[in-house]
Amino acid sequence: MATIYEIHPQTPQIRKIDEIVAALKDGAVMLYPTDTVYAIGCDLKSKTAVDRVRQIKRMSNDKPLTFLCQSLSNISEYAVVSDAAYRLMKHLIPGTYTFILPATKLVPKIVQDPKRKTTGIRVPKHSLCQILLENLGNPIISASAHVRDDDGYQPTLGIEKARLFDHLDKLVDIIIDNGSESSMEGSTILDMTNDPPEVLREGLGYAEVVSWL
Repeated sequence: MATIYEIHPQTPQIRKIDEIVAALKDGAVMLYPTDTVYAIGCDLKSKTAVDRVRQIKRMSNDKPLTFLCQSLSNISEYAVVSDAAYRLMKHLIPGTYTFILPATKLVPKIVQDPKRKTTGIRVPKHSLCQILLENLGNPIISASAHVRDDDGYQPTLGIEKARLFDHLDKLVDIIIDNGSESSMEGSTILDMTNDPPEVLREGLGYAEVVSWL
């Protein structure tokens, strides 16, 4: 069973954050809130943990994974950012956006799109995500959490948090509960390899994207 950490939404307890970060460094997989949906995550640099995330999500190796970075400058370590992409991202970061960008050598191949050599990156505004990123010192995998129904897997959007926790309790090592429910919308996905950028999915923050495109 997973260890559940109840975290204060405004002033996260440092002792609990330290314990979570130590577990992530040791290869733990967690269920945690973001500024969109609840996500399954781990340290980007822990291959065994990333493999477990794929197993939990039932993802084939040709499906890329998204990860969180702390800032726009941090993104430049893991992706090639053109001048045009930088100008747009500067207006949208931090926020509810996933950017598809060419990956650098720092991005593990098991995370990338194997054909396009791209990766999905987010810079969250969520305070808990930012604290975890700062203390871990590495990007964090962010794969939207799902539960299984009679027909297979169903998105977490609109699903009660308690049901999500109950389903994933035996599959993850850590569950973080800051009292928030999952959003009804996912992130807006922007393919930054195109000029102009292409909106691949309309989600939270889409109206703001339109104003800048």
